[in-house]
Amino acid sequence: MADPVNAKELIRKKRDGLSLTRDELGALVRGYLGGEVPEYQMAAFLMAVYFAGMTPEETSAFTDLMLRSGEIIDLSDIPGRKVDKHSTGGVGDKVSLILAPMVAACGVPVPMISGRGLGHTGGTLDKLESIPGFRVNLPVEEYRRIIAETGLVFAGQTERIVPADRRLYALRDVTATIESFPLIAGSIMSKKLAEGIDALVLDVKCGNGAFMREYEKALALARLLVGIGNGAGKDTIAFVTGMDEPLGAAIGNWLEVVESVECLRGKNVPDLMEVTTVLGGAMVYLGGKASSIEEGMRKCRSAVWSGKAYEKMLEVVDRQGGDVGFLEKPERYPVRLSPLDVGSPSAGYVLGFETTRLGMLAVRLGAGRLRMDDRIDPASGIQLLKKTGSSVEEGEPVARLWSSHTALREYASQEMKACIRIGGAPPPASPLIRTMVDRSGAVDWVTPQVA
Repeated sequence: MADPVNAKELIRKKRDGLSLTRDELGALVRGYLGGEVPEYQMAAFLMAVYFAGMTPEETSAFTDLMLRSGEIIDLSDIPGRKVDKHSTGGVGDKVSLILAPMVAACGVPVPMISGRGLGHTGGTLDKLESIPGFRVNLPVEEYRRIIAETGLVFAGQTERIVPADRRLYALRDVTATIESFPLIAGSIMSKKLAEGIDALVLDVKCGNGAFMREYEKALALARLLVGIGNGAGKDTIAFVTGMDEPLGAAIGNWLEVVESVECLRGKNVPDLMEVTTVLGGAMVYLGGKASSIEEGMRKCRSAVWSGKAYEKMLEVVDRQGGDVGFLEKPERYPVRLSPLDVGSPSAGYVLGFETTRLGMLAVRLGAGRLRMDDRIDPASGIQLLKKTGSSVEEGEPVARLWSSHTALREYASQEMKACIRIGGAPPPASPLIRTMVDRSGAVDWVTPQVA
């Protein structure tokens, strides 16, 4: 039987660098959701987009089609300006777990629809599901109730919320088509525009652990995303931030939850908390609870030091079925893995990391997926014992690996050593947050020192 969507011709057209109309893109998306376009043809289309790109008009149409593939949530009856944050992905990027309760504790409602791990990067939903009992698959009605009651909700896409992206997100992960501007923009913005927000803050990563390694490409993506957001009537700000090493020390789902809880209790992990506080300050500002980003940052720090941010995290975890006892006493967590400490291959200073390679090592250890049906081991991962600029002696432990795959121990140890660069002098300092982009354009960013 002939394919009524003509998927083959649409794939050929995009492969050859031609533009698709909104109707053609719509037929492809609807055909995929309806089962007329099989996985292998959609995978071919994604690869064609990866190589040929999309025009701005195609990208906007594709984003809108993704958005309208499901329900657009209305939160207008809930008081306050609803603000969310999204990161383009990195290694050890557990910012959302600290940021969302921190901002909600400042009085800004945070409706957060997140995704799962992609490639070498972790996913917020996977991290949250490492908390025993935590539910991310929420019906829309419950999503609305939780944000109304607590000012914060963590959820994943359902069949009613951007179902097209829910399926394409997983397909992109296993077809090496993640690093594509239009696919990234369509995925991010369709989810965010569907969740009932009034404003959005974006964290666009660049560096050797980011999907957009080059600063110029990250800046271009930030401009594209800000343009789509503001064009849809949502106040949108983006920051271009560095991902040349993991954020914080933990890589892996439960390990990152523990580090996040420690930060909510007041521990200062400098790189992680700088990014979190700046993004939080912007969210509080867009939420109308501060007159500037700097004032918003001060309120975020106060929410942590007062304990209100930590209490907000416990509240939402309990509300979504999670066992808060594991957050209060992480040592109770049922970890049945033997740690493996990896020593430095030489003496000197840590110059940096091969961060993407490090993220893939965490995946191999069990913290992520190589195939769509892979099961994640929530306790697997990596703890960095040294960061960029640290001095080390030969053989001194630089990382601790956790995995149930005992056959990988020798491979993992050697791979970890290959992921860390050691030199004779400390590396020069570089800014972690480089640029802010809003509707007025891009400006260099210098993080203010706030009390």
